[in-house]
Amino acid sequence: MTHVAILGAGLGGVPMALEARKELRKEDKVTVISDSATFHFTPSNPWVAVDWRKPDAIKVDLAPMFAKKKIDFVHSAAKKVRPEQNNILLANGETVDYDYLVIATGPELAFDEIKGLGPHGGHTQSICHVDHAADSKLVWDDFVKDPGPIVVGAVQGASCFGPAYEFAMIMETDLRKRKIRDKVPMTFVTSEPYIGHLGLDGVGDTKGLLESEMRNRHIKWITSARVKKVEPGKMIVEEVAEDGSVKETHELPFKYSMMLPAFRGIEAVRDIEGLVNPRGFVIADHTQQNPTFKNVFSVGVCVAIAPVETYAVPVGVPKTGFMIESMVHAAAKNIRALIDGKEPRNEATWNAVCIADFGDGGVTFVAMPQIPPRNVNWSADGGWVHLAKVAFEKYFLGKIRRGVGEPFYEKAVFDMLGVHKVKPKAD
Repeated sequence: MTHVAILGAGLGGVPMALEARKELRKEDKVTVISDSATFHFTPSNPWVAVDWRKPDAIKVDLAPMFAKKKIDFVHSAAKKVRPEQNNILLANGETVDYDYLVIATGPELAFDEIKGLGPHGGHTQSICHVDHAADSKLVWDDFVKDPGPIVVGAVQGASCFGPAYEFAMIMETDLRKRKIRDKVPMTFVTSEPYIGHLGLDGVGDTKGLLESEMRNRHIKWITSARVKKVEPGKMIVEEVAEDGSVKETHELPFKYSMMLPAFRGIEAVRDIEGLVNPRGFVIADHTQQNPTFKNVFSVGVCVAIAPVETYAVPVGVPKTGFMIESMVHAAAKNIRALIDGKEPRNEATWNAVCIADFGDGGVTFVAMPQIPPRNVNWSADGGWVHLAKVAFEKYFLGKIRRGVGEPFYEKAVFDMLGVHKVKPKAD
């Protein structure tokens, strides 16, 4: 019997567990470890923050679903991963031994790196976690009774820009529905060198599409922005020139603000030489295997990916659901290959696909591969994107509730574009 432990139960960890259970032998054991008893469909968080979704509508209880699939579940945070000893020390004092480990923790939110940022003692809201989004909804309820300026966007070092654009547009749509849009000046603040960069140097015409969307919605923007600090009702932002000098300093008043933070690896994996990079992200090759600890794999947002280029203001690289899905499939097949005495040869595609909902429309893009030059470099907008996001939410949550691990991103995207998958290397 081989024991595969999966640390994390989000958009990477849950599909990883289901795929591993399908790929491994019947006698092999799969254990998921998570600090949360529920799966949350993170892409729906912007809707929760404006009360278009209730938190419970995007949650799935993990223990009963895993039990049906003969997957063990441990509800505890990890205190420290110990790859030299092939075990994980848990916050509850227990230790879980493993033969293979898949790290799928997602990131730690680095609010503390900017004074006054974030919902925990800071002055800005967050949509990175369903609980943050639920708290943001309460603040939003008060805001719409007495509206004022909004500042929204992503700080330096952020790597997930799509939700910032989504939330800006969703808020704008909600304000128009309430007939109070005229009372709310909006400013989009981002570390990106231009609107629509997305951490990917743009995809198709995302620059033109998103700039046009912002102009149509009367949302001002500041790019190459470095947030210095946030005070009650005021954000200090430096607009940085290409040479790194400060072009202009802005003092932006707000009555409501949501800024995506930078990410880093969770404390349980940070500072482990050979396992993680200086930010605590797990080092993995295109087979998702760590080069130092060969029985450790990683999938999802916690994987270390180098930025597209070096900019005056740090800009990270996003990991979309489509990319994570390809990581999951490669990791599951490669662990099985190692169990069978073969070399891990299946490679993740690391393509990027995003459906960004704007409440009454949206933008979608496909980048294959995610880093240019690309074989597919496509983007589009329209009212159909909102409908596609709603349909995808229902489909994905239905899959998780049933414990179904078959891919969806792959089929939907390739059918839409009429292209064929580049298959991973065969064993």
